[in-house]
Amino acid sequence: MSTSATEHQSLIQDDEEFRERLRELPPSAKLVAKVLEIDAPLSQGQLAEESLLPDRTVRYALNRLDDADLVGSRYSFQDARKQVYFLED
Repeated sequence: MSTSATEHQSLIQDDEEFRERLRELPPSAKLVAKVLEIDAPLSQGQLAEESLLPDRTVRYALNRLDDADLVGSRYSFQDARKQVYFLED
């Protein structure tokens, strides 16, 4: 296999592993992950706006995603008081 084919196969395996870990999570966590897949990084408030979920549900979903090592966070560059979330590679 060429290097690009090997890299492509690795990405497919990573995606399958990601999907398998996500499969065990509640629907709210899946929705939050999908929103982050499309538009990241986002704050908890932004996630609530985009997903139309209550803040409390978004917080629960982020905790579940974090427990499964599927989401990461960092402080926002625009507002250091806020955390922003993104999907882990």
